[in-house]
Amino acid sequence: MSQYLYTLDDKELAFPPHQFALNEPNGLIAMGGDLSPQRLIQAYTNGIFPWFNDGDPILWWSPDPRAIIKVADLKVNRTLKKFINKSSYKVTLNTCFNQVIDICADAPFRSDDTWILPDMLNSYKQLHHQGIAHSIEVWHEDKLVGGLYGVAINGFFSGESMFYTKTNASKIALVALINLLNSIGVEFIDCQIQNPFLESMGAIEITRDEFLHLKSNELKKAITNGFWLKRELTI
Repeated sequence: MSQYLYTLDDKELAFPPHQFALNEPNGLIAMGGDLSPQRLIQAYTNGIFPWFNDGDPILWWSPDPRAIIKVADLKVNRTLKKFINKSSYKVTLNTCFNQVIDICADAPFRSDDTWILPDMLNSYKQLHHQGIAHSIEVWHEDKLVGGLYGVAINGFFSGESMFYTKTNASKIALVALINLLNSIGVEFIDCQIQNPFLESMGAIEITRDEFLHLKSNELKKAITNGFWLKRELTI
């Protein structure tokens, strides 16, 4: 396969086949287009996600290998279990999506420039209003101290970003998300790219082909109305 980067048409929403993804940089499959909710839904349905820096064109990715966490293989070590059992943290679902994504865009621990640019913020907020993007929030004494957000297409959940300002808050958000998805038989979450934090929580790397097969199974799982409604979660 020739290493040719596909340029998206401004109006056509279709993405190229995954075989067109470049080897270097790993998984870059297309550039251009826009960040309309319709295009984002099409992208995630196909296992493709946007990721680019300020000043770059919109870049779309389908990396190989792909990082996932299998719900059954989530790692909660003894220290974290003790922390959860004693913690006064409260966890909620979709109560303040805009605040979560705004903080993720300017997370206090982030050392590099954010890739969650204003256009992306606006697009994911639109997805949230459409019931496609969701957030998990962690609270301590009525203050938001951690959280995550991602995109759900039926049973396929692709995590986008997370943050914390107090110990273990992002870990607790992830545990709550895994428990929530486990309750409806979802078998994995898409983590996109492996990193040490995700690996410590049980993330593994699988081939792109394996990922696409698993994704297709999750897309077939219809989610009942009301599942993503705002509420408090147990961990």
